[in-house]
Amino acid sequence: MIPDDLLYAKSHEWVLIEGDIATVGITDFAQEQLGDLTFVELPEVGDTFEAGSEMGSVESVKAASEIYSPVSGEVIEVNESLEDNPEKVNEEPYGDGWLLKFKIKGTPEGLLDADEYATVVESEAH
Repeated sequence: MIPDDLLYAKSHEWVLIEGDIATVGITDFAQEQLGDLTFVELPEVGDTFEAGSEMGSVESVKAASEIYSPVSGEVIEVNESLEDNPEKVNEEPYGDGWLLKFKIKGTPEGLLDADEYATVVESEAH
């Protein structure tokens, strides 16, 4: 259920790194905990963030939650389809429900592999 080819933040964002581009989303565990999403607030293209800083939020029928940047860099693309269809995050958190793409600044640090993230999920699920 947790893809092996991605890296993860303890705050439940996933990252796919391809060269100096990082695609970011929230994990299946995060979307399950939130329930049906009703709104996704994302930054603008050109905004810059440091790893660990707040970059947006998601709201569901049950709760609202901040989204944190898992890497440092500049936003180069935002998944604009989520504005009208936030449920895509629930339906395909690792596919069409991606949130945004970064041009990475520096070397990403502190990210977890799939096994390490599974341990985090297990500890929070109980």
